[in-house]
Amino acid sequence: MQSRARRSRPVDLVNKFSRRRFLALPALSVVLAGASGIARAQAYPSRPVHVIVGTVPGSSPDIIARLLGQRLSARLGQQFIIENRPGAGGNIGTEAVVRAPADGHTLLLVTTANTISTTFYDNLAFNFMRDIAPAAAIVRVPNVVMVHPSVPATTVVGLIAYAKAHPGKVNMASSGNGTTSTCPARCSR
Repeated sequence: MQSRARRSRPVDLVNKFSRRRFLALPALSVVLAGASGIARAQAYPSRPVHVIVGTVPGSSPDIIARLLGQRLSARLGQQFIIENRPGAGGNIGTEAVVRAPADGHTLLLVTTANTISTTFYDNLAFNFMRDIAPAAAIVRVPNVVMVHPSVPATTVVGLIAYAKAHPGKVNMASSGNGTTSTCPARCSR
């Protein structure tokens, strides 16, 4: 079981690992556009780094990026600039990173919405798996399904069965199309 302190401060990874180890951690959270190996071979970063966040200011990914940016700026001696590029399920921000020079000075804070939304759009100007390279895992976010006490379901399978048995009677709220909260509902239809 993880301690509560460890869960509440995921950005402490920056202080626990050297710069190289931090950038080499496997993940799907912060990614470099293009050849990340070239960026690590040079004195990195050699100029300000832009971190693109595909959500609005004040959102959880934005807050995480800003906290991480502060720590990385202090640790690496170069400014990390957080830029919000919301829209199209994160695809606007992703495309901005793909179009940026592949020098490691433009990063993308990836959320699950980025990977999910790429399946919803047919004519994207990029291929997420080909054009984005993972650099580090930052956080893990669990999903929770809650129901009113009057609903007899006690499991997700039971909720799906209840919804199918009562068409049009079960409503659902989510944070938007292409997010992790909409996928289970779409997949259970």
